[in-house]
Amino acid sequence: MGPVIELIAGSYEQIAFGYRVSTGEEEWTATADFTHHAHTASVSAVATSERYIATGSRDETIQIYDMKKRIEHGALLHHDGTISCLEFYGSSHLLSGGQDGLLCVWGTKKWECLKSIRAHKGHVTSLSVHPSGKLALTVGTDKTLRTWNLIDGRSAFIKNIKQNAVIVKWSPEGDKYVVVISDKVDVYNLETATLASTIINPKRISSIKFLTNSILAIAGDDETVRLCDINTQKVLCEFEAHETRVKSVDSFITEDFCVLVTASNDGFIKMWKLNLESLEPPVLLGKVNTTARLTCLAVWQPTNLQEPPPEVKTEPTTSRDTKDVLELAKKKRVRISTVEVVLEEDGSPKKKKKKDGGKKKLKT
Repeated sequence: MGPVIELIAGSYEQIAFGYRVSTGEEEWTATADFTHHAHTASVSAVATSERYIATGSRDETIQIYDMKKRIEHGALLHHDGTISCLEFYGSSHLLSGGQDGLLCVWGTKKWECLKSIRAHKGHVTSLSVHPSGKLALTVGTDKTLRTWNLIDGRSAFIKNIKQNAVIVKWSPEGDKYVVVISDKVDVYNLETATLASTIINPKRISSIKFLTNSILAIAGDDETVRLCDINTQKVLCEFEAHETRVKSVDSFITEDFCVLVTASNDGFIKMWKLNLESLEPPVLLGKVNTTARLTCLAVWQPTNLQEPPPEVKTEPTTSRDTKDVLELAKKKRVRISTVEVVLEEDGSPKKKKKKDGGKKKLKT
């Protein structure tokens, strides 16, 4: 059997969807694996690691799903406001940013909040962890770009960008980073901390994804996805991906080509075959209609799992189940104790002081 690949999407309808990808010679299929209604408001962010899936919501919670055991692991309740961004660093840490201006670092071993940083005076709109794991970038509604030293949890650099940025992201090699403000992408060199180039998109940008260290996929408030070279600012390829605006893009590599995944307000998730050498217009491999208004997307592709997990039969949750879901959520929510920790060079946490957070961690 081939590698396990699942497409994870969040929606305005409070539901997180999981679709298992089956590869074929001519057409790929995405079969419903699970639908989970753990949140009580729209899903605003999703992130994946080797074992876990994390979803953030306007209900102020982060839900954790254990894909190895195929169970809901619990909820993290440190933020006071919408969870705006989530990102795993390897399998050891999860970083979260929220409307409360906090940047939180979570340890995945015990799901403790290792560090809680007052990152911005306004909302944290986006975050990105450097490939080394030692630095993180955040942008917020206070019109600043901030660089964080994750070894000691302190601010390393603050740049006034004079506008509210919505996305920040490191390049795969970590030598550049991009900042998205409305319809433009500013490209910075890490070594000089100077603006190297700017790419203008015809519409406001909603999502980006590095396909290589120089090729960036850009989606926005229209039906088109554009592949741009961040060094030359040229549009290398563009294609109409959906009937309405594209909300989110992600990608993964399989065999000798790249698969670009797109999600839209029209409810569809689509997979596109893309040759990064020739950069010819991509070919549609397959699609699935979630019938929901999608908000975010991530690919779960564990490296050590070759056989598909056991089939789990679940019925999609509808609005009729909201009362039951609210009761279930009340029972399953947990308050994680806050532990002040400094991350050492080797990534291991060193505890400094501990405060009682009240409730104990949920047992699964």
